[in-house]
Amino acid sequence: MSTLQQIREGLSQAWDRVVEGWDQLSRNASGAMTRFKVGRGNNADEARELAERSTGWGLLAAEVFEDDDHVVVRVEAPGMSKDDIRLEVQDDFLVVSGEKHMASERSEGRWQVTECAYGSFQRVVPLPGPVDTTRADATYRNGVLRVELPKSADHRRKVQVTVH
Repeated sequence: MSTLQQIREGLSQAWDRVVEGWDQLSRNASGAMTRFKVGRGNNADEARELAERSTGWGLLAAEVFEDDDHVVVRVEAPGMSKDDIRLEVQDDFLVVSGEKHMASERSEGRWQVTECAYGSFQRVVPLPGPVDTTRADATYRNGVLRVELPKSADHRRKVQVTVH
């Protein structure tokens, strides 16, 4: 096989991996997204224009903080009940999943606006290391889920390094 053929084969394999990774990312992320829909107003053209500008996807935003003893994860999940949220730690990942059921309808002048988000979701948040799930604590207030995970004893241990 010539060098050019090897390069082409290598590029083809690399591209296949990129496509496979993108497909996997899309499948994993699709569960964490919500769809917002806008209903028709009195004027169909104006309603369609508003729908095109307003329709979009939203991802549950997450932040991870840590100190010497704890890992704290905050996830924005507005419009939900705490009973709709499930938490699980798998390896070094916090898995936030559940069912989202939210609908609101209002009139603004000639516009009838309907917003809804529904369906199951899953957000996988990488953790910086092992945690003690037996002492974990979670709260949900004002649309923000806060999960506090104590670091496991192995993870909290500090190692002194002497430079010679």
